[in-house]
Amino acid sequence: MPEKSVTSKHVAEKAGVSRSAVSRVFTPGASVSPTTAAKVRAAARALGYRPNVLARSLITGRSRIIGLVVAYLENQFYPEAIEKLSKNLQSKGYHVLVFMASNDTEATQTVIDELLDYQVDGIIIASVGLSNDLTRRCEDAGIPIVLFNRDQFDDRLSSVTSDNMAGGRKLAAFLLAGDHKRIGHIAGWEGASTQIDREAGFKAGLMEADMRIVARGVGNFSFEGAQAATREMFDRDDPPDAVFVANDHMAFAVMDVLRFELGFSIPTDVSVVGYDDVQIAAWASYDLTTVRQRANVMVEQATDLLLARIEDIDTPPRRLCIDGPLIIRGSARIPTGTEYARI
Repeated sequence: MPEKSVTSKHVAEKAGVSRSAVSRVFTPGASVSPTTAAKVRAAARALGYRPNVLARSLITGRSRIIGLVVAYLENQFYPEAIEKLSKNLQSKGYHVLVFMASNDTEATQTVIDELLDYQVDGIIIASVGLSNDLTRRCEDAGIPIVLFNRDQFDDRLSSVTSDNMAGGRKLAAFLLAGDHKRIGHIAGWEGASTQIDREAGFKAGLMEADMRIVARGVGNFSFEGAQAATREMFDRDDPPDAVFVANDHMAFAVMDVLRFELGFSIPTDVSVVGYDDVQIAAWASYDLTTVRQRANVMVEQATDLLLARIEDIDTPPRRLCIDGPLIIRGSARIPTGTEYARI
C-alpha cells in the first residue's frame, strides 16, 4: 500500500484495535496498555504509517514544541543542562528547538520572533535577559516562559536558579577559614543575576570577618576574558593569595595562566575556587574547589514549572532557588581542624 494512502484506520484494522487506540498510542502522555502499544507500533511499521504531527497540532492547538534559548555553550555547564532539559522534555512528549542568542536585546528579539513563528508551547531561556517588551509579547501570545540559571525582577516570569547568594557566602567562609588575607574576585558578565548574586553573597561573607575584596577583574564568563583578567590582577607586587572566579569555565583559564604563564603554585601560592562543578572540575589537572549547581534538580523544577503553566496559563509564576553544596578539592588551601574536608 503506498505510504501516502496509509491512515490510522488501516493501522487499526491490521492491529485489530480501535482507531482511538491508535490515536492514543501516538499521543504523548495518553494512557494505553503496553500490549496494545506494541501491536499498533508493529502494524504502523509494517504499513509505513507515520502520524501527521502538524495536522494534530492544528486540531489540538498544541505544537508540543518547547523553545530553548541559550547564550553560553562554551561554558560546560550549559551543554550538560541542555541535554538534561531535552531528555526530560522528550520523556514528557515534547520536542525541543534550541536557539542561540546573546545578551544583545536586538539579537534576542530576533530569536523570540522565530520562536513565536514556530508556535511553540513554551520557552525556557538560559542565561539570557528579556526586555519588558519581549516578555509582554510572549504573555500576549499565551506562551509561558521559564528562566533557567538566570533571574529577573518581573512578576510575570518563573525562574529556577542556584542559590547564588548562599553559594557565594560558602566560598567566602571557606577561604576565610583557610586563613587567606588577600582575596580577589574575577567576575562574569556584570549584567547577569548569577554574577550579581554570587558576588553579593561572597562580599557579605567576607564582611562578616571585616574583610574586603582586594582586587577585582571582569572575565565576562569567557575563557579569554578570564585569562586577561588574571594577567592584570597578578601583575603586581602584592597579588591575591586566593581568588574566587564566578564560574568554573573561567576558573580553568585562571588556573592555566597562574601555573603555566606566571609560575604560581596552586594552592601553595594562591588558592582558586569556582562555581558550577562541571565535570572537568573533578579532573586531576584542575581538581577545582567549587559550589555545585544541582543541574538535575534545576532541570526537573524548570520543566515542572513550564508544563504547569502550559496546562493552565493562569498558574502563578514562581521563583525557585536551589541550594548547592560546597565541593572541596585540591585547588584551594583546605582549613584544618574545622568541618571542612576534601571530598
